[in-house]
Amino acid sequence: MYVSALILGLLPLVAHCTNVILSNDDGWAEINIRTFYNALTCAGHSVVLSAPAENESGTGSLDFPAKPLTRACEFNSCPSGSPAEGYNASMPRFNYVNSYPVTAMRYGIQTLSPTFFGAATPDIAVAGFNVGANLGLAALGSGTVGAATAAAKEGIPAIAFSGTTGVQTAWTAPLETYMTVYATLSATITQALVATGKPYLPTNTWLNVNYPAVNGSTCASAADFKFVLSRINAALPGAAPDVQTCGSTRLPTETTVVSTKGGCYASVSVGVATTKVDASAAQQGVVLGKLKGMLACLPC
Repeated sequence: MYVSALILGLLPLVAHCTNVILSNDDGWAEINIRTFYNALTCAGHSVVLSAPAENESGTGSLDFPAKPLTRACEFNSCPSGSPAEGYNASMPRFNYVNSYPVTAMRYGIQTLSPTFFGAATPDIAVAGFNVGANLGLAALGSGTVGAATAAAKEGIPAIAFSGTTGVQTAWTAPLETYMTVYATLSATITQALVATGKPYLPTNTWLNVNYPAVNGSTCASAADFKFVLSRINAALPGAAPDVQTCGSTRLPTETTVVSTKGGCYASVSVGVATTKVDASAAQQGVVLGKLKGMLACLPC
């Protein structure tokens, strides 16, 4: 199903307010996370941003207590000497943590959620959308994936989003096409999953979502995209089959999906949070059942 049709179909289903913790590894002041925040908020979700004070790309699942800043936050978004955790005075839902993405995600879940949501935990955690794709083995070292898997290990359904196009950009910069396209797509997946009802995902799993490049003439609109269920890594010889879909019991790798020519294909992989490897066919099947209305097959 094309994304534009899906959004229209989901609008009546997200009238209730879903509590969302949002993080990344590119930093709290990077424009992608702010654009994603706006897309989720416009879709009717209650969102709190809890992300690193600095660009912490490639830090995987590192976790360390936050410390006061000895230099300014990224893009001078907070001054040197600021406390270990802080927030935007004019937007208290924008929070920084001077540590790693995992630490920032856990702070959002454990400290900010009770404050803003009046609940012990958020309904769902999302990370990204990352500057650059996190395909295959790259997921192991990704801080964005690390943040999502940290949430999943705490029992919170989680999704990591990453986009091929983009560079580190301050939140004050003008919006570019890829930012709005990736934000719309990421909000669409989040809405679709929430619309299926709890539990959103199998225990100890997360979704790894990756987008192909966006430019002025290629994949320049969210409506151009299709989502494809995929694997994180290529299956080893003799590996157990994947869930059956698109006439096969072997899912394409997310690298294959994102690099497929002749269309705009976004990969949706189901991973095990504790190991960051591919989930079982049964767990993939749960996700297939929940998202079947928006998943497509690659061309032959």
